[in-house]
Amino acid sequence: MLTPTAALAGKGLIGNVALITDGRFSGGSHGFIIGHVVPEAIEGGPIALARTGDHITIDSDGGRIDLDVADNELARRRADWKRPPYKASRGTLYKYIKNVKNASDGCVTDE
Repeated sequence: MLTPTAALAGKGLIGNVALITDGRFSGGSHGFIIGHVVPEAIEGGPIALARTGDHITIDSDGGRIDLDVADNELARRRADWKRPPYKASRGTLYKYIKNVKNASDGCVTDE
């Protein structure tokens, strides 16, 4: 299985792009990688509104990721956005999905 960073390296892009993911990545990954960006996409945050070709500014020293899109365009995208369905509708996975927070806060399960 080809890792995302291996695919970037194969295209000669590893020094020119960053990988931003809401998931995990393997120890074999390399390059500029930002992981565990959750639950922003499922909540309609800027990552959910990003489109192919958008510019994103990453300030690793300041701990910021900014989607460089005009406010009026983001408002239009937000108005058109619909939350994707959860991958589970009951059980333990559903409880996890409903309660997961970012990597710093973890998953709250005391509900």
